[in-house]
Amino acid sequence: MTVDAFQLYGTRLVDPPPVRLRAGKLEADLANGNLRTIRYDGTEVLRAISYLVRDRDWGTYSPEITDLRSEQNGDRFEVAYLALCEGPDDTRLVIDVRITGSADRLDFEAEAITETGFETNRCGFCILHPIVGVAGSPATVEHVGGQIVATRFPDVIEPWQPFKDMRAITHAVMPDVQAECRMEGDTFEMEDQRNWSDASYKTYVRPLALPWPYEIAANRPVRQKTSLVIRDARGSTRHPPVMSGGAIKLELGARTGTMPDIGVIVTPEEADATLSAKSVLTEIAPQELLFHFDPGAGHGVEALRRFAAIATVHRGRSTLEIALPCKSSPSSEAAEIARQMQLADFRPDAIMISPSVDLQSTPPGSKWPECPPLDEVYTAARAAFPGIRIGGGMLSYFTELNRKRVPDGQLDFVSHCTNPIVHAADDLSVMQTLEALPFITRSVRAIYGDEPYRIGPSTIPMRQNPYGSRTMHNPSGARIPMANRDPRHNGRFAEAFTLGYAIGVLGADLECLTLSALSGPFGLIAGPGEPTEPGSRRPLFNTIRTLSALAGASWQECVSSSPSEVLSFVARDTAGATLHVVNLTGEERRVDCSTCRSARENSGRDLLLEPFATAALPLE
Repeated sequence: MTVDAFQLYGTRLVDPPPVRLRAGKLEADLANGNLRTIRYDGTEVLRAISYLVRDRDWGTYSPEITDLRSEQNGDRFEVAYLALCEGPDDTRLVIDVRITGSADRLDFEAEAITETGFETNRCGFCILHPIVGVAGSPATVEHVGGQIVATRFPDVIEPWQPFKDMRAITHAVMPDVQAECRMEGDTFEMEDQRNWSDASYKTYVRPLALPWPYEIAANRPVRQKTSLVIRDARGSTRHPPVMSGGAIKLELGARTGTMPDIGVIVTPEEADATLSAKSVLTEIAPQELLFHFDPGAGHGVEALRRFAAIATVHRGRSTLEIALPCKSSPSSEAAEIARQMQLADFRPDAIMISPSVDLQSTPPGSKWPECPPLDEVYTAARAAFPGIRIGGGMLSYFTELNRKRVPDGQLDFVSHCTNPIVHAADDLSVMQTLEALPFITRSVRAIYGDEPYRIGPSTIPMRQNPYGSRTMHNPSGARIPMANRDPRHNGRFAEAFTLGYAIGVLGADLECLTLSALSGPFGLIAGPGEPTEPGSRRPLFNTIRTLSALAGASWQECVSSSPSEVLSFVARDTAGATLHVVNLTGEERRVDCSTCRSARENSGRDLLLEPFATAALPLE
């Protein structure tokens, strides 16, 4: 069946389908001039090879592609094009690209040249290795100086670059099949992109220890090349062809746990709109309201009074997240906030506190900014807010928490956020970030043990950019990395993504998960000037209401035969057991859930899920 694109994506602008390139058993998808999902004999070898240009805020240019030429036959393919990036002050960068593929080799060459000079934080190749089936596995790294080292891809997420000064990296694709990725034209290094919830290890050009932004000089070509070489020692042995089109099977797994409480974020800017929609808030009935408070942004006692009014009509708990300015002593600043809370008659159940300087990331090679020791911040919070739970961690992302570990034993809970459009914003990349969530939560548990653990607010739009001076404005409703508004938040895409997110973190034993606001660009209801009726409920509303109703229920995992397409779990409460299923793709998917016990309304036949659809089936 055909579903309107706006219902799915919140926009009628749809990612064009990629062009499938084939040379023997080697396949790749060509999308926007770059290669995605590079497979050999049906197995993903690399997630992507891309030539990317970043601006001074780490925003990614979307170049204009011209003179595109593509040829292929059964044993070879070739692609060529020109890409134009237009920077500030009428600066221009032109990239001449050639891609060639054969049965056992893929070459991606690029020459960038500017007549004006061009400022960038990064310009060159980005190679992504997948994480599922690769994390923790052996690899061989060849360094620029010629040294060859046997090592492994990180399992627990590495806060800093696991490999530097790289010339090549080799890993096993399957038994007796090796893939070597060789980079020329500059010095490369790898970062563990699971830090940002990307489902990849990223090998990129120009070490972060070098200054950025930097200038590409006028009329001086910059040449780079990435080559993928496959070595297949299986002889005539061939894997059976991968069959497609069958039903995705769900089977009950062994893992169980308790569903987390659900939170909703409230900012001072959205406080009035939240209070006006109090009946909707009551209908959702989240267990937690997370109030954001940043004195450095001008928030004061009036914001706290609005929070107090909302807390009065909310039957659950509340947490105040504080971005402490740290312009004076933490004790005096915390005491002042406590005084304002008393004036506003606002007493939350918990405080989540973090220095405001930690809203910005400190990349490798950079100088750490001035900041009081975290134990001093937490001691000040204990003194200023007696009898209230104190949490810490980061108001930004797991990246920052992984790189700046909070002191052990001083907190009642630890928290961080994630965002799926830090590096890429196409539909596939956003959904693939769900693969990284179990790695993130397992890494947090490896660091902090059984410490009570919260995540959020985590939404598709970016509320704050730790890697630059701003989030990206998106007035046209495009798919833009680091954008403060994202059209998919208005569509069924967000409904599916959010349920997939909740499933991805089930094993973390979270005490609270916050995935939305009530109003505004991160909210469950539309506001004025948006493409849908003001006050109307976004599809995401359904997921948040469902998850809130399940808080405290027991869950049991359901193992999917294709977790990149369909995820599920079983929830059990006093009303019985329910199978919750979500289609993460933009196409219909047929699901066989017969082994998860017979669903009363689906016994003996497959479940057909529409694009980005969710289903809740009572179990017998």
